Amino acid sequence: MMQMRGSQNTRDFKLLEMQVTGWSQEDSEFILQMDDNPLLDFVELPEDLRGLKYCNVLCGVIRGALEMVNLKVEVDYLRCTLWGDEALELRVRLIEKMEDKYPFEDD
Repeated sequence: MMQMRGSQNTRDFKLLEMQVTGWSQEDSEFILQMDDNPLLDFVELPEDLRGLKYCNVLCGVIRGALEMVNLKVEVDYLRCTLWGDEALELRVRLIEKMEDKYPFEDD
């Protein structure tokens, strides 16, 4: 019973599930693919707004999280289910590895 409850709780809090594919030869670029995006549930775009990047917040979250570990990246949409594609795909490209900036002086 405890194992069943634990797996239920994990499933309830698991919001986004992504696969990493398409690594470049330099290991500086990859693709995040998401088959099921709960942010797009119950969303329909009008025909004249088909190019809208509705989940652009995901690009900012990924970019911000990687900046916290000193990696400056660029995140772009490749495909989106709202555009009629079968999955959401984001390309993540490394721009630079930033150095740690220590704001205090050592004595």
